[in-house]
Amino acid sequence: MEQVVTWLNDLIWSKALIYLCLGTGLFYTIATRFLQVRQMKDMIVLMFDGKSSDAGVSSFQALSMALSGRVGTGNIAGVATAIAYGGPGAIFWMWVMAFLGSASGFIEATLGQVYKTKQNGQFRGGPAYYIEKGLKAKWYAVLFAVVTVIATGFLLPGVQANSIASGMKNAFGVSPWITGIILALILGSIIFGGVKRIANVAQIVVPFMALGYILVALLIVFLNISEVPAMIALIFKSAFGVEAAFGGILGSAIMWGVKRGIYSNEAGQGTAPHAAAAAEVSHPAKQGIVQAFSVYIDTLFVCSATAFMILITGMYNVTPEGAAPIVSSLGNVEPGPIYTQLAVESVLPGFGSPFIAIALFFFAFTTIMAYYYMAETNLTYLNGKVRRVWTEYALKLLMMVMVVYGSVKSAGLAWTLGDIGVGSMAWLNVIAILLLTKPALRVLKDYEKQKREGKDPVFDPVKAGVKHADFWEKEYRNPEMVEVKQRKSGA
Repeated sequence: MEQVVTWLNDLIWSKALIYLCLGTGLFYTIATRFLQVRQMKDMIVLMFDGKSSDAGVSSFQALSMALSGRVGTGNIAGVATAIAYGGPGAIFWMWVMAFLGSASGFIEATLGQVYKTKQNGQFRGGPAYYIEKGLKAKWYAVLFAVVTVIATGFLLPGVQANSIASGMKNAFGVSPWITGIILALILGSIIFGGVKRIANVAQIVVPFMALGYILVALLIVFLNISEVPAMIALIFKSAFGVEAAFGGILGSAIMWGVKRGIYSNEAGQGTAPHAAAAAEVSHPAKQGIVQAFSVYIDTLFVCSATAFMILITGMYNVTPEGAAPIVSSLGNVEPGPIYTQLAVESVLPGFGSPFIAIALFFFAFTTIMAYYYMAETNLTYLNGKVRRVWTEYALKLLMMVMVVYGSVKSAGLAWTLGDIGVGSMAWLNVIAILLLTKPALRVLKDYEKQKREGKDPVFDPVKAGVKHADFWEKEYRNPEMVEVKQRKSGA
C-alpha cells in the first residue's frame, strides 16, 4: 500500500510540476506587471471593503476563509519538513514561491469571482465552475470537482488532524485517538451549521491565531538577536548551494521549498477560488487582489516565523531523502511540529510545547473547516441543480471519520496522501488558469481603468469583453442591482 502511494506521489510531484508552478507564477508576475507590488495599497484597503449578504460573505470573511485553508499545518510541520529534507535554503524558495504565487493567486481568485453562480441561495464558485464556463470543458470541470472532493474530503484532512494529534501528544501526552474523536465532534458542530458559521468562526480565529503566533516568533528572534545575521546568511547561501554543508542538495532545497510553499500558501492549487467566489463584491478583481495578499500573510509572515524560530535556535535535522544526515541536532526525531516545539521550549522552557500544540490546533482545525467548504462546493457542483441533501450529510460524516483516522496514522503516510491531493489539484488548476489568461487579464485591465477614472469599479462583463460570466450579466447588469451594489460599497 505505502509503496503504491509513494510511487504515485513521486509521479505527481515530478520536476515538471515544480517547473510548471514556478513558471506560471513568473508568467503572471510579468503579465500583471508585478501586481503583487503595484497593488499593495489596495490589498490592505479592499480587505475591509464590502459587507456580507444573504448570498455571500464580506471580503474580510472570504479572506479569513481562504487564510484558514492556507494557514495550517504546512506553516508549522510543513516548514519543518522543508528544512529537514531540503536544508535551510528551502525557506528561500518558499519565499520565491510566495512572491510569484501571489500573482497566480490573484488570477485564480479573480476567475472564481467572474464565473461564480448562485446555487441554493448562496454564491458558489471555483475551478470547476470557471473550467466549465470559461473553457466550455464540462468533462474537465467534472474531473477537477471529483479530484477536489477526494483531496479535500478524504486525503488532506488527515494531514491536519495528524499534526494536531502529534502536537497534543508531545505537549500533554494525550492519546491520538482521544484527540481525533474530540476534533471530529467539534468539526461536526461547525460544519453542520453551514458556510455562514464557517465564515464567522474563521474571521475570529484566524487573525487571532496568526497574530499571536507571529508575536511569539518575534520574541524568540529578539532573545537571539545576535544570531539573526548568521541565520539570514545561512538561508541565502544554502538556497544557491554556496554553503559548503548544503552545497550538494541544491535540487532538494528548490524542490522542497516549492513543494511545501505550494502546500502552505496554496497559490495555483485551486483551493482559494472557492472562498473568493463566496465574497460579495462589486468587481471580481477586488477579491483577487485581497486573495493575492493572503499568500503573503501565509508564507512571508507565518511560515517565516516558524523557520526563524527553528533555525535561530538550531533545533532541526537535515537528512535529504536517500542520503546520509547532514545536520543531526535532534537525533532520531521525525520532522514535524516537534521541531517548532523544541525551538520555543529551548528559549521559553515549559511554554514551547503547549503553545505550539495549541497554535497548531487552531491553525490545522480551521484548515479542516476550509477543506470541508471546498469539498461541499465541488459536491454541489457535481449535484447540479438537484440538491441531494444525503450527499452533504455523507460528506460531513466521512470527513469526521477521516479526521479520526488521520489522527492515529503515521505522519509519513498522512503527508504523502496529502501531497497527492495537493499535486493532483495543482496540475488540473494551473493548466486551466493558463488557458483562461485572456479573460483574467481583461478583468484586471477593466478594474485599473475604472480606478484611473476615479470610480469605485463595478464589473460589466460585456464592456470588459468577458464572455459567459452569467451571474454578472444577468444580475449585476440590472440597473437596480448595480445601484444597490454601489450603495453597499459606499460609491
